[in-house]
Amino acid sequence: MGLTLSGAPCLAIDAGNSKTDVAVVAPDGTVLGSARGGEFQPPRVGVEAAVAVLGAAVERAAADAGLPAGGGRRFGQVSACLANADLPREERELAEAVTARGWGEAVHVANDTFALLRAGLPDDGSLRHGVAVVCGAGINCVGRAEDGRVHRFPSVGLISGDWGGGGGLATEALWHAARAEDGRGEPTTLARTLPDHFGLPSMYALIEALHLGEISGGRRYELVPPLFEAARDGDGIALSLVRRQAEEIVSLAVVALTRLGLLETAAPVYLGGGILTSGQALLDDRLAERLAERAPKATAHTVQAPPVLGAGLLALDRAQAGEGAHARLRATYGAA
Repeated sequence: MGLTLSGAPCLAIDAGNSKTDVAVVAPDGTVLGSARGGEFQPPRVGVEAAVAVLGAAVERAAADAGLPAGGGRRFGQVSACLANADLPREERELAEAVTARGWGEAVHVANDTFALLRAGLPDDGSLRHGVAVVCGAGINCVGRAEDGRVHRFPSVGLISGDWGGGGGLATEALWHAARAEDGRGEPTTLARTLPDHFGLPSMYALIEALHLGEISGGRRYELVPPLFEAARDGDGIALSLVRRQAEEIVSLAVVALTRLGLLETAAPVYLGGGILTSGQALLDDRLAERLAERAPKATAHTVQAPPVLGAGLLALDRAQAGEGAHARLRATYGAA
């Protein structure tokens, strides 16, 4: 679909569980303005409240781009790649809410994992198939075949069979550390290093602080680096969690490749999210080893660029942007 407003800029939105990034992108790929907003969690606060968080960031990005305040259709294409848009039904509901804001002439809403997939794929159309796995606060995977078929997972947590991501790893680390301290579980240095991170003397003190809200639940993500450090130091429990995370990532990718008929095809697997871009050698090496065993024709590529790049590229695609626009946008985010 092309622009219906001649020369109007695109609006790119990447909304995650912990932050929102917005960019105003000219038809030639120049970033005119940007802004960062808060967490996007419609399951917790409701769709309207969550979209209001996007709205605040959009207004700041528009102001940064020198666009007039007060709403109105200031954009041509609106590309919103959103966490928690895990089911097609959720995508439709969020698309309706974003469209109702009247930001642009054409609105496209997709799960944020599609932004990673688009950021990885080349802009010239020479490759149209691949798989993307995000492992950040949570974990998700999407894949696309050459003919446009898509495979995705519900990815709504334990009830849909998911395991890992920052939240999952922190929870597992706490579980093992608590049981190590009280005698129900195997010994692990996590029983010492996790409370140490918060300046507390024991797991009991950490459990109490989390339970009573003296340490917010969102700070559990801070326990992921100590988990990886314990694994590097040879702690058996920590190492088993890192290896299981690698296995989960590979399993997602292999299933997507299989369901799309790509397992016997040279196919890229794009990796993104905080866990996968943090340079954890134990995880990266194990992941590469298992992917080579289970999908020998696949190749893994870590995408370091921020996901808002993918949202911007999708907007330029739909705007039928001219030559050089995609490359200019990539250069802005250091992803030429």
